[in-house]
Amino acid sequence: MGNLDERNPSIWIGTTPPTDYPPLDGDVTVDVAVIGGGMTGLTTATLLKRAGLTVALIEAGRIASGATGNTTAKVTSLHTLIYAELVQSYGVERARIYGDANQAAIEWVADFARDNDIDCDLVRLPAFTYTEDPARTIDIEAEVDASTQLGLPASLTDATDLPFPILNAVRFENQVAFHPRKYCLGMAAAIPGGGSHLFEMTRATDVSDAAPCVVTTDRGNVLAGQVVIATELPFIDRGGYFAKNSPSRSYGLAARIDTPVPQGMYLGVGEGGRSVRPYRTDGQDYLIVVGEDHPVGDDPDTRQRYAALEAWARERFPVRTIDYRWSAQDYMPADHIPYIGRMTTDTERLFTATGFKKWGLSTGTFAAMIISDAILGRENPWASFFEATRLDLTHSAGKLIGANVKVAKHFVGDKLSTMSPPSIDELAPGEGGICEMAGETVAASRDDAGTLVALSSNCTHMGCRVSWNTAEWSWDCPCHGSRFDREGRVIHAPAVQDLEPKTP
Repeated sequence: MGNLDERNPSIWIGTTPPTDYPPLDGDVTVDVAVIGGGMTGLTTATLLKRAGLTVALIEAGRIASGATGNTTAKVTSLHTLIYAELVQSYGVERARIYGDANQAAIEWVADFARDNDIDCDLVRLPAFTYTEDPARTIDIEAEVDASTQLGLPASLTDATDLPFPILNAVRFENQVAFHPRKYCLGMAAAIPGGGSHLFEMTRATDVSDAAPCVVTTDRGNVLAGQVVIATELPFIDRGGYFAKNSPSRSYGLAARIDTPVPQGMYLGVGEGGRSVRPYRTDGQDYLIVVGEDHPVGDDPDTRQRYAALEAWARERFPVRTIDYRWSAQDYMPADHIPYIGRMTTDTERLFTATGFKKWGLSTGTFAAMIISDAILGRENPWASFFEATRLDLTHSAGKLIGANVKVAKHFVGDKLSTMSPPSIDELAPGEGGICEMAGETVAASRDDAGTLVALSSNCTHMGCRVSWNTAEWSWDCPCHGSRFDREGRVIHAPAVQDLEPKTP
């Protein structure tokens, strides 16, 4: 669900114009409905339309302004340290599928931007996973060994253009950095027409697995032979994906510095690791720094995340100004592998893609390839490894149990811990929190002028208690990652209903 109204817009959103595609007005019929206007949904709709099908892409907010608009914007097959683990857990041949799919996605993005003359500041850069921690050098070496065994463009190095020393790093050649929103806006422009549609400000609330499927929205219905749910986490609960993924938030900034910006894409492992990459636009160089991951709704003061990220940047680089700050949300799959394909074992008509583990630009691209091939009746060499309906307890049981115990603790414990909340009268301007108002527990906030907004404190997805996000001025659900703005409007699935307003 894309939203351009976040309190802290990213550099990608801040340097592109807003879109103004129309909302759905009444009912339409197409071959395929695609729900979600980020990298996955837009690429899927593009592939299907190019194959001759009619599509309707449905976005609750504005396209490419959710996860895609708040990414680090690296399209790479180097995903921290994953290949040694994949080889150990799944064997060489299945691990090779993961690398091959991501490498193919890199080339698809680069080719698509070139062939369609999309000016998205795309550059080829090396990607690095580095460490400053002596205890992690062996992990770097193991990753290089596994990656080269899989045929990936990997090497071991201790040479970088970072302004601080590292111990060693995995280096992947010829990866891609770009402006994700410029790329997606270029892709989106070709979707409407010829019986296909792109609808913004249209929130899907339900999907029936009928023939045809009916996508129910707040603006009308879309009838389609097949439906793709590409909303980062599915908003319908079939398949239990909310229980197989854990929501995580991270933070980014774009800074101007007084020395040349490093010309590689870097990700540190070990305590305090950060992601660093360059971005150049209109003759201006920026340093992009990302990090400070934490579970959604679990931090009592997210403003400190921005402060910590800025402190790290200023310690390592001669920062002149910080021009943008933003945060992002991602979902972490229980067995480390994204879920892509048919939504349940008993449907041929509903598809999904979720659990991208912070690598949605490459993963979302090859997810679109897998799903479009399935819809078009074509074999795909990667599909079986990423099958969405799998339940691989060998590799996921511990995380599944841990994640759902955490949810249960929030569901019960958060309500117990706020059985005697402070009075709403104690809430100062610029603050938010769980308060007591007229004998009822509410989620309340005041703007800087002191204007009060009071809402139901229970997430409309499954009833967990929401938490005030001090940096973004949003209500975040720690159970499954739903988010609501200060007025209670949904800004992130899986919730589709707004928080109920409360009056004194």
